[in-house]
Amino acid sequence: MQGIPAEKTKILIISDSIGETAEQVAKAALSQFNLQEYDIRRHSFVSEIGQIDDILEEAMAKDTIIMFTLVIEEVKKYLVAETEKRNILSIDLMSSIMEVLEKRFGTKPIGEAGMIRKLDEEYFRKIEAIEFAVKYDDGKDPRGLKKADIVLIGISRTSKTPLSMYLAHRNIKVANVPLVPEVKPPKELYEVSSQKIIGLTTDPYKLIEIRKERIKALGLKDGANYASIQRIIEELEYADEIMRKLSCPVIDVSARAVEESASIILEICREIGYNVGKLK
Repeated sequence: MQGIPAEKTKILIISDSIGETAEQVAKAALSQFNLQEYDIRRHSFVSEIGQIDDILEEAMAKDTIIMFTLVIEEVKKYLVAETEKRNILSIDLMSSIMEVLEKRFGTKPIGEAGMIRKLDEEYFRKIEAIEFAVKYDDGKDPRGLKKADIVLIGISRTSKTPLSMYLAHRNIKVANVPLVPEVKPPKELYEVSSQKIIGLTTDPYKLIEIRKERIKALGLKDGANYASIQRIIEELEYADEIMRKLSCPVIDVSARAVEESASIILEICREIGYNVGKLK
């Protein structure tokens, strides 16, 4: 085994993202050499040549090793050239992996910094939207209406919850409110912009069949008022009155799949210029 270096080794981690992975790789490799003392310093979000110059100012050739994960070709080439010029050891932690993957997939890497971070952010936005849809489903807490990107309103069995969850998977925060003649809508519904409210309606005869199936699933009697044509028409008329008061757009979901209804909702938002955030 080689002797331990007399001077404390300095490891500079340079990354166009956070650099946490590069630091862990460095520590794993260094652990194989029985080094008792070394100093790791991480430089994150490096995407410009000027940043490289600043970092190299603190590097001393004889006691510094640079390990980097850079995908921006111009910045990477500059770092390699400068470390060679200054006789500083530099190790590209990405190049061999990228070369193998390039050969395997037959395509060039996109060369965009921070892609893992962006993917993580996208994932957490989706989780947040799903949790929001669950929390503010079926009018559970009207305070969520002001926080929502889109508010869905409609009578029972008009796909409010499936649409809320589908849109949540597109990173959109959706709250929904059931409209029932015997229950006054929450005051918060009248305090949000009509641009983000979408009314859902349906064909009464299609709804009878849907509600009958729901009654069976609940183990109730067929003659329940919930599935009667008189009750359904009463509910639809009440909902129509509320939607007209709110001046919100209305879509008929009776013959549409959830995906199709969601697409129409988003198109309505685009047409009126309402920005629903991260949706593309």
